[in-house]
Amino acid sequence: MANELLKYNFGKIGILMGGPSSEREISFKSGKAVFEALSGAGLEVAGIDIKTDNKPEVASLIKDSGISVAFIALHGSFGEDGGIQEILDTIKVPYTGSGVAASRLAMDKVVSREVFEKNSIPVPSSHAFDNKRQVESFVKDRTFNGSVLVVKPSAQGSSVGVSFVDNQKDLFKAVDEAFRYDGKIIIEDYLQGREVTVGILEEEALPVVAILPKKKFFDFQAKYEKGMTEYEVPAKLPQDIAKRAQEVGLRAHRSLGCRCFSRIDIILKDNIPYVLEVNSIPGLTATSLLPKAAKVLNIDFLELCLRILKDAYGKKKDKDNI
Repeated sequence: MANELLKYNFGKIGILMGGPSSEREISFKSGKAVFEALSGAGLEVAGIDIKTDNKPEVASLIKDSGISVAFIALHGSFGEDGGIQEILDTIKVPYTGSGVAASRLAMDKVVSREVFEKNSIPVPSSHAFDNKRQVESFVKDRTFNGSVLVVKPSAQGSSVGVSFVDNQKDLFKAVDEAFRYDGKIIIEDYLQGREVTVGILEEEALPVVAILPKKKFFDFQAKYEKGMTEYEVPAKLPQDIAKRAQEVGLRAHRSLGCRCFSRIDIILKDNIPYVLEVNSIPGLTATSLLPKAAKVLNIDFLELCLRILKDAYGKKKDKDNI
């Protein structure tokens, strides 16, 4: 399949990486992996380091690069929140992945959960706050009795600013930490269950991947420190439960209007898949979870990148026909 895709005239491909968010270094890992795969296949590729969220400056940088298509490997704010997509729409450069509206929805955990609930997609019980005063009464009256809460910024990825707490003292600290990264935070009930992820490619669910952290919680350290987490690819689940997770993942992807690919993080509790979030631009190294799932279907990393890239031109044709 990859050989057939290589016959397509992609022109000059710009890999957009870096970005101004807290996930800048993680983005470079994705961008470099995509760059190496595509350039290694003989395609014309340019790596473009996005250092700012200044829209005129970024638009000028991309226009001056002379690229025909943008492969977005930016994670976090400005990459996944519709910012870069809006610029690319304005300067009429086709790009990979979801459009402006879907990106904004996926990045905002508060709003996306409202969409999931309207579509009868299970989510953990949670509360949203946009200032510390709102949190004070909730925190003051909270009793734990062995329960755990998850505190997270509304619009961050890669577990940045996320805390797991089981006492009031740590809850105050966790709220302060989350507000460091965002003006809006979520406090949700921690669901004790199996953490899995469902990748979507070309509007179809990939095999489920199970996440097995060696720590109690799948936090930033567990995600990025080597040896801290193991993965089952595919997950060892009863067929009906795996299918249910895939169906819920695909529904979450579609409910936000995402395009071509994404990755949905899910907790399986009592065999019910609860959606935690939709990642509109998941990690894209050869060992990231979406590529791991694709490999189960004999889709190697190069083919995965080419499929995503080809969809960018399909998106352009869709817009041209409107």
